[in-house]
Amino acid sequence: MNSEVIKKEDVKITLKVVIGAEEFQEGTNKAYNKMRSRFNIPGFRKGKAPKKIIELNYGVEIFYEEAINICFPEAYERALEDHDINPIDRPQISDIEEIEKGKDVVITVELEVMPEVKVENYQGIEVEKIEYNVQEEDVQKELDALVEKNARMIAVEDRPVKDGDMVIIDYKGMIGDKAFEGGTAEKQSLTIGSGQFIPGFEEQLVGTNIGDEVKVNVTFPEEYHSEELAGKDAIFEVKLHEIKEKELPQLDDELAKDVSEFDTLEELKADTKNRLEEEAKNKAEQELRNNVVEAVANGVELNIPNALIERQIDMMLKDFEYSLSYQGLNLEYYYNMTGTKEEDLRTQMKEDAAKRVKTQLVLDKVKELENIEATEEEVNEELEKMAVQYKQEVDKLKATLREEDMGYIKDNIATRKTIDFLVNNSKIA
Repeated sequence: MNSEVIKKEDVKITLKVVIGAEEFQEGTNKAYNKMRSRFNIPGFRKGKAPKKIIELNYGVEIFYEEAINICFPEAYERALEDHDINPIDRPQISDIEEIEKGKDVVITVELEVMPEVKVENYQGIEVEKIEYNVQEEDVQKELDALVEKNARMIAVEDRPVKDGDMVIIDYKGMIGDKAFEGGTAEKQSLTIGSGQFIPGFEEQLVGTNIGDEVKVNVTFPEEYHSEELAGKDAIFEVKLHEIKEKELPQLDDELAKDVSEFDTLEELKADTKNRLEEEAKNKAEQELRNNVVEAVANGVELNIPNALIERQIDMMLKDFEYSLSYQGLNLEYYYNMTGTKEEDLRTQMKEDAAKRVKTQLVLDKVKELENIEATEEEVNEELEKMAVQYKQEVDKLKATLREEDMGYIKDNIATRKTIDFLVNNSKIA
């Protein structure tokens, strides 16, 4: 059993793997034992026909594919060891030379390996200082949002609908003289001006009164998620049951007492300002860190293996699906709503995925060059934070963590320390 590196181009290697004749013969015997129950040969009970008889009936190559499946993994692993190759994904078989009985089997495979990362001049990177200053209008905006959040809806009976009202309606949608699926509802709430319904629907309810029955004419958008309705003219028969308007509370000491731990509006304002200033500081620090890392990564030329990009896209898809689940949605619903497929989303994510992979490879290299690791004390501190977050005792949390979980925690700590190192050694103008 031997092998040979035929070609090496950056992250791609073409490797010739040879399975010895005797080993392959043994593989065909194992394949026969595994497969013989599938064959029904006249004169023999099913599964009892000798190997030679099966080969006479089906051809000598009948066991070759399974024999390769049996022999190739061991031959491939030996080839990787012989040439000190560390692949990042499964190999792709590009060629199998014609197999002849009694001769070696030669298989050509293509595989991707980690790129050689050369990071130079990563200290002294120049970046601009970032500052976010909190203004009085920023504080007022937060307080106004607090007022909006604590508004209540009150019934209105002495006027028609106006923009901003919430109405309770029945409606029935028709295309021609036929009602369409999903176009009928009773006691549906709708805020006028929210854009929740089809363009033009809400505007036509302005000026109507409680008890009115009106016809609303609309046209479904050409890009509407339902192909049956896209671009179609429709009429909605609408009955108005209720009108409600928003009543805002006064922004005063009483509201401050109701919605916070403070007794006065001035105390609430001061706390709001402090919080916004802390958020602004954290935002500026995070952007500075991102800019330093991006500047270092931009200075590195790197051919990124496609396998790593696809792996990153897989993780991004899982994260996206997880975020959708918080809204009660899933990927299938998203694809239907946007008229896209998984491959479309993967294509959209590819550029960002490549950037993330490159950034991590560069950080890993700096980490290696500077011998940056997570200390036992740092790991314990991280575990204590996690225990507080998950409301568990540290020892119980540790008992649930696998070896790979601990490795992930250590890697994250080391990566943070690496970014700290780059920021501390950058030039901030």
